[in-house]
Amino acid sequence: MIDGKTIVAIIPARGGSKRLPHKNILPLQNKPLIAWSIDAGLQSQFVDRVIVSTDCISIADIATKYGAEVPFIRPDNIAGDFASTDSVILHCLEKISEQFKADIVVILQPTSPLRTSSDIDMALRKLVDNKANGVVSVCECEHSPFWSNTLPDDGNMSAFIKNEVKGKRSQDLPNCYRLNGAIYAFTTDSIIKNKGISYEDNVFSVEMPTIRSVDIDHALDFKLAEVILSESFDNDIF
Repeated sequence: MIDGKTIVAIIPARGGSKRLPHKNILPLQNKPLIAWSIDAGLQSQFVDRVIVSTDCISIADIATKYGAEVPFIRPDNIAGDFASTDSVILHCLEKISEQFKADIVVILQPTSPLRTSSDIDMALRKLVDNKANGVVSVCECEHSPFWSNTLPDDGNMSAFIKNEVKGKRSQDLPNCYRLNGAIYAFTTDSIIKNKGISYEDNVFSVEMPTIRSVDIDHALDFKLAEVILSESFDNDIF
């Protein structure tokens, strides 16, 4: 709890994954992937409850084993490939409202295992200190998007580099940031009013290091997370 507000962390974790089957329970450093996010939520100074929303009994059993609450199994209509995170969070808030009222919701994607409790607490402090509607984690882009563009069907490069970028060095370009998917902290009122996550005037960013911003979607992402974790005792990344 912070500033007298009740905070719930919601971890959305469905059973299906086409790119990396069963990824939410694959072992990462001998611990299921989802357990990394559960641990981060439980270790936060401010999070009062950690709830996993899932359609999968295996995920539910593992989540419970690692200390999360699984008060319901997600219904089929918000469990498929096209179910949005917003619909999952709104459903979860509706279900838990029968037991208690959460003032702030922290959405922790299970595919961001390197996010720490300190990252979560930093986002929550910023949310409360700024009286914000929301705080979203970002990291600096690994490669400047100024060097990116779409391509025509024939692959012609004539218009690929914009005129304002031509002749400039990478260090001459402004720093750019991307959503890293690790933390979405919003007031419950904002989530309900906007029917989900909304990027409005009173929503701010909180920066995380790029090395802790791995978002696991493919097998290569999983291996990258393993390498980073195996080196964590030699490098001050946590």
